[in-house]
Amino acid sequence: MTQLNQLELQNLRHLIGSHEMAYQKLSTYAQQCTDPQIKQLFQQSAQEAQQNKQRLMSFLG
Repeated sequence: MTQLNQLELQNLRHLIGSHEMAYQKLSTYAQQCTDPQIKQLFQQSAQEAQQNKQRLMSFLG
């Protein structure tokens, strides 16, 4: 695997931060939601954001 240049690293960190923020917000929305279907939608979306963040972080290791 090739090394990341500075711009790629900066973009990757930005994307990781965006997915983390999405995860936090969607998790909060799910906790506050009373409709079970919408709650499940928020939980699934939060889980996907977390998984995407982990995939992106694998490029750093």
